[in-house]
Amino acid sequence: MNNSESTFQRYLQRIINDDSLNHHLQEIINSFSLLTLNKNEFLVQKGKICSFFCYLESGVLQHSIDVLDDEKTTYLALRNSCTSALKSFLQQTPSRKSIKALSNCVLWSIDLDVFNSLIKNNPAFHQFYFNLIEKQIFLIDDYRIDLLTLTPEERYKKLLENEPKLLLEVPLHYLASFLGISNRHMTRIRKNIK
Repeated sequence: MNNSESTFQRYLQRIINDDSLNHHLQEIINSFSLLTLNKNEFLVQKGKICSFFCYLESGVLQHSIDVLDDEKTTYLALRNSCTSALKSFLQQTPSRKSIKALSNCVLWSIDLDVFNSLIKNNPAFHQFYFNLIEKQIFLIDDYRIDLLTLTPEERYKKLLENEPKLLLEVPLHYLASFLGISNRHMTRIRKNIK
């Protein structure tokens, strides 16, 4: 097993959290194919169908929508995570968002047929997907509550505490958009919070 596969395996084990399913992991790993994106290339563009469910080995992917000709970041996928335009992928409908590489990315991907086969036939992948979706729902719920209850400064401080690597890997204007803060206000907040 190479380094990439062992990193992916550790990620799967952490999300699945059930050692009795470990003997199914190699089938999952073998089902994924390598996919690379150069900086500014798209995994999917708005209006097109998302072809892949991916494990992001390295890089950063920006999920974005256009609002009145202004790009808004809705999510930032970081290394050692899974991502997709999930509704588009599962329902094979045009995506309402774009997913773009903010840096060169190495991904491991599966198409819908392989995904469905794993869900039906591999109990470890089924448990992985269930746990992953549950975790994402918790994060989305927290994010929405934070947008309504925290000041921009508090949201930035929380980001500093929970995801400090984002500040090193993601340009400031994307972070500002993700936090629901104007670029100018974000610059002021960064000056005041060290």
